[in-house]
Amino acid sequence: MAALELHKPEIDEEEDESPVEEVRLTVSNEDDPSLPVWTFRMWFLGLLSCVLLSFLNTFFGYRTQPLMITMISVQVVTLPLGKIMARILPETKYRIGSWEFSFNPGPFNVKEHVLISMFANAGAGFGSGTAYAVGIVDIIMAFYKRKISFLASWILVITTQILGYGWAGIMRKLVVDPAQMWWPTSVLQVSLFRALHEKDKARMSRGKFFVIAFVCSFAWYIFPAYLFLTLSSISWVCWAFPKSITAQQIGSGMSGLGLGSFALDWSVIASYLGSPLVTPFFAIVNVIVGYVLIMYMVIPISYWGMNVYEAHKFPIFSSELFDSQGQLYNISTIVNDKFELDEVMYQREGRVYLSTFFAITYGIGFAAIVSTLTHVALFNGKGIWQQVRASASAKVDIHTRLMKKYKDIPSWWFYSMLAVSIALSLVLCTVMKDEIQMPWWGLLLASFMALIFTVPVSIITATTNQTPGLNIITEYLMGVLLPGRPIANVVFKTYGYISMSQAISFLNDFKLGHYMKIPPRSMFLVQFIGTIIAGTVNISVAWYLLTSVENICQKDLLPPNSPWTCPSDRVFFDASVIWGLVGPKRIFGRLGNYPALNWFFLGGLLGPVLVWLLQKAFPTRSWISQINLPVLLGATAAMPPATSVNFNCWIIVGVVFNYFVFKNCKKWWQRYNYVLSAALDAGLAFMGVLLYFSLTMNGISIGNWWGAEGENCPLASCPTAPGVRVEGCPVF
Repeated sequence: MAALELHKPEIDEEEDESPVEEVRLTVSNEDDPSLPVWTFRMWFLGLLSCVLLSFLNTFFGYRTQPLMITMISVQVVTLPLGKIMARILPETKYRIGSWEFSFNPGPFNVKEHVLISMFANAGAGFGSGTAYAVGIVDIIMAFYKRKISFLASWILVITTQILGYGWAGIMRKLVVDPAQMWWPTSVLQVSLFRALHEKDKARMSRGKFFVIAFVCSFAWYIFPAYLFLTLSSISWVCWAFPKSITAQQIGSGMSGLGLGSFALDWSVIASYLGSPLVTPFFAIVNVIVGYVLIMYMVIPISYWGMNVYEAHKFPIFSSELFDSQGQLYNISTIVNDKFELDEVMYQREGRVYLSTFFAITYGIGFAAIVSTLTHVALFNGKGIWQQVRASASAKVDIHTRLMKKYKDIPSWWFYSMLAVSIALSLVLCTVMKDEIQMPWWGLLLASFMALIFTVPVSIITATTNQTPGLNIITEYLMGVLLPGRPIANVVFKTYGYISMSQAISFLNDFKLGHYMKIPPRSMFLVQFIGTIIAGTVNISVAWYLLTSVENICQKDLLPPNSPWTCPSDRVFFDASVIWGLVGPKRIFGRLGNYPALNWFFLGGLLGPVLVWLLQKAFPTRSWISQINLPVLLGATAAMPPATSVNFNCWIIVGVVFNYFVFKNCKKWWQRYNYVLSAALDAGLAFMGVLLYFSLTMNGISIGNWWGAEGENCPLASCPTAPGVRVEGCPVF
């Protein structure tokens, strides 16, 4: 099939090196166009990987410790499977007219492997786990207890994914072909592919190591997932002080600061932050600094030292919404029959309050967004501008010239896809408007924002590996333009920001294919088919769980220690209330409790300027240039729903493997580190699914004993203000 995509343009044979050193050191300057790519092996393993990852990531996304299986796991697993298929499949050639094919056209090659991984990446939501729009369906059905049809849900999921594909096609020539747009994460993937395809003659091959680690992970996960739930958060401080609220607030890994808490559960370690084994050490250090600064300095001072925003009335760590008396806010009472804010009932219920931690993390999020733009402009702006100018005027590099051997993707493919997705979206916003609330003009405005932001954000990502999180901008804007409609707000955010984010993910994959010399039309079809399949599996699994698991996402109504608590959807629901239902004016404006948090925008704007001035004033102090405020401020962006025990374990494992093991056992690390990460993910995933279908669905539990009661920190969520009454907590 690769041969069908070849053509013979006039090519300058001059051998130019890539102008980017990292690319020169990692990416091969050679290509073999004769390697088959559209093979039975590629389709079988690619489709299987896409379906499997879509299913597993959606299935585990509703659990207290959601597991996200990424493309890296599939990269490692499918290599031995592809080689096995190359050995056992018949080599017989079949002919249909002038077309000849074989189930086994030769050895399993790296180009097949790349396309399989692209299928898997679509199944993994391009690194996000599941399609973002599934969260909209979750909050409508599980939190607001309203109805949405499966057809509307499917159109919403598919169009938000494909719309980003259209933007990617428009921008491809600008941010993929130029050598200066080098996409650091794609270079990392190239390095892994090349390492995996080296000949492995060691006694302990990567395949053997994977099987051993997989079996161990599979066997162990039954303990923290079923037999001994306390292993998922070992908070010994709570056990030492069973009657002290303060001690449990400090020691709880799930509802407090998590001092000393840890877990013996890979799902806890890899949840929210991804596998620490594949995170560079410098990034781990930045997360450590930001986490310690916010969790162990800012929050304790705000809570115990200053009682910021009446902190003592609420839990120290919570993503719930509260009323002025410290009770959970009854959201259902302020939603009218039209699924809009009932202003009379809102006045009766009063303002919405946040825990101090939740409020401060919103402020830090404001600062992180603006600081990213300021930091990139000051520290990378000149280089980005030079690269943009060079990409428009410089000669193409060796990789772009090699890619000219293959037929390019016709522009009308992208434009057609964009037109169809916008047309379907307009149907959703007109014919099915009652289900998603957003008017047609909201779709056009969101699409315009996505188009405008895709270019600068993709350039920033391609050159600095930093992607500004602009989601709050879309939430804030729609909250001002159309307050009182929660679903309209999250739909607008999804079409406006997430479609842009999807476009950047598509472009990243395009650059990986560019480096690996994958025929462009093959990339297009694999990404398109994978996206349709993944979105369909995502919404199908979600629909099954939402309609079959009783009280899913309702923590207070679920059985004790039920895993179906949906922490990510809880935060998404709260965001829909804050930005959509109640609106930013009643939360962060003059009608709300938190207008002071808007000053964080100014702090984020000026913070990088201060660092930049310090660097200019003290050029010999190299440590100043290492201060990256967007990373430091964004370190706790996953909290909530992530908790302190997730961070503690992630940091410990990351430091051990990416510092100590890397420094002292580098050969072992190079051979087995990524393999171990994939094996731990895979073993946990298969045991988790097995436990659900064999035990959980049949209502078989381990019974009541101390180790099955979870963390055992019942007082960690208690308020400490006088007169606040909460069930299970002492009254001061």
